[in-house]
Parts: sequence; C-alpha cells; structure tokens
Amino acid sequence: MQETLLDQAYAASEAEPEDGTLRLSYYARLVEGELFLLLEREAEGVQIEPKVFDLEDGPIVLAFDLESRLSEFTGLPAPYAALPGRALVEMLAASDRPLGVGLNLGVAPSARLLPPEIIDWLAQTLAERPSELQTRAQALTAPRGLPEQLLTALDQRLARMEGLAELAYLVGAEYEGGRRGHMLAIVNAAPGAEATLARAVNAALTFSGIEAGMLDVTFIASDDRRAAEFARVGLRFDLPRRAAAPEPQAPGHDPDRPPRLR
Repeated sequence: MQETLLDQAYAASEAEPEDGTLRLSYYARLVEGELFLLLEREAEGVQIEPKVFDLEDGPIVLAFDLESRLSEFTGLPAPYAALPGRALVEMLAASDRPLGVGLNLGVAPSARLLPPEIIDWLAQTLAERPSELQTRAQALTAPRGLPEQLLTALDQRLARMEGLAELAYLVGAEYEGGRRGHMLAIVNAAPGAEATLARAVNAALTFSGIEAGMLDVTFIASDDRRAAEFARVGLRFDLPRRAAAPEPQAPGHDPDRPPRLR
C-alpha cells in the first residue's frame, strides 16, 4: 500500500497525542494537500454537489488523498472533484448546514472523521490575517532563533502562492521603542493579493504552533529604497511564477474562486 504524506503526519500525531505541534502539522498537511471529493454528479463549471452521507452523528462528505483510494472505496467509476484541502474546508464552512468530512474511510491508516467543529476551526484559522504594522522598523538584521518548523512552513506556504508575488525576505527587525522581532517583506505582490498572502503567512504560523505575534508582514516594491537592505540581510523565498497562459483549473484550485455547493 502506498504511504502518503498525510498518512505519515497522521501516524506521527497519533503516536504522540499530547504533542500539539504534531497535531497542527497534520492539519497543515490536510489543508495544503490535494483531496479527491466524492460527488453526487459530475461538476458543472465551478458548482459541485458533494455526495452526502447521513450518519447517526450527522451528515458527512467523503474525501481521499489519492484518486486510487477513492476508486477503491467506491469500487466503480464515480464522479469526483480534485481540490486543495483548504478549498474543501472553506466550501463546507460556508454551507447552509454543518457538514463533517470522512477522510480516507476504509482504505488507509489515516482514516478518520472530522466533525463540523474541526472544519469551522480550520476555516477560521485560514481566514485570519496578521494585523497591519503600526510602527516602522529602525534597523534590519539577519533572522535568528526562529524554529525550523516555521521556516519549513513558510517555504511550503509561499511555494503554493504561484503568481501572487515575486519573492519574500525574512529579516530580524528592531522597531521604535526598542521592540525586537521578525518581519517578512513580500516583494511585488500582485494587485489585490495582499490579503491572501497575509493569510497564508498567518496560517504558516498557526500550523507551526508558533505565536502569531512574533512575525510581522509588510509589502514592498522591488524599486523601494528598502529592498536592497532586505536583500542584503534577509533569508530569501522565491515564489513560483504563473505561466503566461494557464489552462482552465478544476473547481477549487483558484484561491480566489473556491468551488460552490449546489
């Protein structure tokens, strides 16, 4: 049986149930990975109708982290939508009735039921964004002392923000009044993408188990006089460039156009 990254994250969290960081890492893997959602019928444009199963504890939809696992569960060809876990969470949280998720049921060691309360928590976490900076950094330094899991989470998050900015620099910062912290400067953000990028950074913090207040976010242009200083001392993250002529995306893959329930 093929072992997936979600299987590994689930096994690690189950082996150490008191370790909150491992549990958050599992949820991060869930929302960042691709899921295959079982549908009632074929999708129509961006509208999809998940197949709902009414259980004693409430209605659920079924999702799998591999297409082959969905096929193994159904045993026959069945309509489905492939979408990021984030999009599924946001779609279900916006539904007019509470819906849980049956994940990999009967086909994988990572099988579990996610109740509506967990779906709502995940949706709220994904929707949060850091507060705007109220003070200006007086000095920039190389970043020091940040946990490895935060750096990894930032790298993974920013790697999924295709076409939303060119790059980002992580730096240490000293602010007016003597406060010290860290700052992520995002360079040449696409028009209107600031909120999406800020939420992605906030989610990286949350799912790393790191206090959100330890990282500020700012947006600059490449011709800003501060850009050279950020480049000199900062840890650089390159964001993927969007192809010039992207093919139409399946429902849920455009972060600004999540699928809609019928």
